[in-house]
Amino acid sequence: MADTLPYGSWPSPITPESVAQSSPRIDGALFVGDEVWWAESVPAEAGRVAVKRRRTDGAVETVLPAPANARSAVHEYGGGAWTASDDGELFYVEKTDQRVYALRPGGEARALTPADDTVRHGGLRFEHGTLLAVRETHGSARVPARAIVRISLDGAVDVLAEGSDFVAQPALSPDGRSLAWVAWNHPDMPWDATTLRVTEIGTGEVREIADTPRQAPLQPVWLGDDELLYADDPDGRWNLFRRPLDGEPQPVSPVDADTGGGLWVLGTRWFGATDDGRIVAVRTDGADEIVEIAPSGVRPVDVPVVAGAAIDDVRGHRVLVSGSDAGGRSGLWAVDLDAGTVDLVTGGSGAWGDEWMPTARALETEGPHGPVHAFAYAPTNPDVAAPENERPPYVVLVHGGPTSHVGPAPSAKTAFFTSRGIGVLDVNYGGSTGYGRDYRDRLKGQWGVVDVDDVAAAASALAEAGLADPERLAIAGGSAGGWTVLAAVTNTDVFSAGISRYGVGDARALAEDTHDFEARYLDGLIGPLPEAEAVYVERSPLSHPERFRVPLLILQGSEDRVVPPSQAEAIRDALAAHEVPHAYVLYEGEGHGFRRAETVIDSLRRELGFLGAVFGFETPGIPPLELS
Repeated sequence: MADTLPYGSWPSPITPESVAQSSPRIDGALFVGDEVWWAESVPAEAGRVAVKRRRTDGAVETVLPAPANARSAVHEYGGGAWTASDDGELFYVEKTDQRVYALRPGGEARALTPADDTVRHGGLRFEHGTLLAVRETHGSARVPARAIVRISLDGAVDVLAEGSDFVAQPALSPDGRSLAWVAWNHPDMPWDATTLRVTEIGTGEVREIADTPRQAPLQPVWLGDDELLYADDPDGRWNLFRRPLDGEPQPVSPVDADTGGGLWVLGTRWFGATDDGRIVAVRTDGADEIVEIAPSGVRPVDVPVVAGAAIDDVRGHRVLVSGSDAGGRSGLWAVDLDAGTVDLVTGGSGAWGDEWMPTARALETEGPHGPVHAFAYAPTNPDVAAPENERPPYVVLVHGGPTSHVGPAPSAKTAFFTSRGIGVLDVNYGGSTGYGRDYRDRLKGQWGVVDVDDVAAAASALAEAGLADPERLAIAGGSAGGWTVLAAVTNTDVFSAGISRYGVGDARALAEDTHDFEARYLDGLIGPLPEAEAVYVERSPLSHPERFRVPLLILQGSEDRVVPPSQAEAIRDALAAHEVPHAYVLYEGEGHGFRRAETVIDSLRRELGFLGAVFGFETPGIPPLELS
């Protein structure tokens, strides 16, 4: 018989330490000959990104050993920090100096690009014997110079494409004569408006392949020397198109779902093509689905991925797919389309049984601005039951971006809370991807309004349905999600506590201090400066310190260049000045997002201790957090 204990005080085997060591974050994968190579973060090694391989005999080896760290800083968020040749040579961007290196397994790394602390590299691709990269050069100009470059194995670097504020996703034609890529300019973000371009490398002539206002083509893939496959959203959903260079675009099996998303990192890929012309793609409508598109029709591919899906590589009839399953387990799967086999390469298993993992419940509620989508995870513990008439506390999670998305896959952190009797509500507020352009554009000019109204509506609907205690609703988020946390606790009375991780408190300061990739992001989210300065001031939580009323936990990295510590310190000072219970923690050496195991462990302990202190329940093994 299960024990009966109050919500929030349930004992759980899911510890902060086990969460920190849970399923690795996959950072790209490739077929290299008959082997599978992939990159993954190693929390126990300060979050460094290692490259590993599974040999043909099944043995797993590390290709990129410590202390090397494959991390790009292009756009600050990086991506595409490694690739490999077909014969097994690794090319990677070293985090510490942003140079590109070459490494044979077991050998010594050699630098391919010169030492220059103003230059960063990312978006690496090795195609048809050629190493391509996105190069970002920081100088005296406000906007760094960005170009697609070809890096030869003797260290020579040639510029193949430039002429716009941003470039991404280079693709070389099979004959090596043409280069396709995605470009965009300030003030647009890559989900607002991009251009698909092609240049003939010998002549330098540039053609606009897809350049329609308010469309955002993504990820060119060559189907031959003269035909491209890419994603575009002329009808409000990212769907696939084929385009002969001398012809018109033709839609490929369009549906009411997205094959595409926010291009936050350079290595993201949503589809690929087999040698015989079949296409394997991610389709997202709330949840992710993997499909094969062939002349005979469309069929689902039996990969257990529902969130964070990526088509990392396609070679012949083999496909590498990464993402998370409905149990929250992240992994990498190798699929043989002809044989119909699905092989788990790495990950895909948790340290706890399925009985400890909550199941996502898709919710849709009507908010002031239209429908709001969310996933609810009820308290889940096979050994404990709650008192009959008690309703559970809930943490409402707000994803970052804000142009991002969460799918129906509970993270280890979600299970950490639900196994202790604390429900979790993951909200895809207006502005999120995965529901089409209209839903995404709902946030235009309304950041700090629509996101706040939507999370409040979702939380209130959960409470009104009797599924959550309306007096014990907390809200938590990082970065842009932290902004929504701060705005929600100062502009609504729905939440009784807030947890902000490197959150934005002053939009005007963010516009002045943030990095170039997001330098004009707020033009679309709030309005251009200086014309909209009054709106920035009015929307910013720090403009209304008297509205801080509920306890807050503020977590911040000391090396954060996206939202600098000065923002968190200003929030801390405002809370102290108005005698609002709070705690502030600065993690030395952490940037925008916590990667080190010790940081993940400490922050989880503090978050649980904070909720216990605020909502009045015991937290076994973790003391209540002392608030100032």
